Amino acid sequence: MGNRSFKNIARLIRAKRQTHPQKYSQSELSHLLGYKNGQFISNVERGLCNIPLKMLGKVCEILQIGPHEIKQAMMVDFEMTIENYLTRSAKLSAADEIASAN
Repeated sequence: MGNRSFKNIARLIRAKRQTHPQKYSQSELSHLLGYKNGQFISNVERGLCNIPLKMLGKVCEILQIGPHEIKQAMMVDFEMTIENYLTRSAKLSAADEIASAN
């Protein structure tokens, strides 16, 4: 999965899909969003990828998610992603310093 975080968007999409009056399956929702492969929402809900920005409006409309709610989930994920990269960078720098000292 690497350093990118999609936990919050995954949690939001899963919760909204499962509590939606239509009770969409992952495959149904993927197809409603225009994906031929029904696996797309499964990947999102497992935190493997994000919703493409061009799809946000459609996702919000179908799952009845407010713009603030989806933006908040994505911003927290982005913040976590940045933190992961900074932490990784700091660890790599420390490892380089130790290696060059030896």
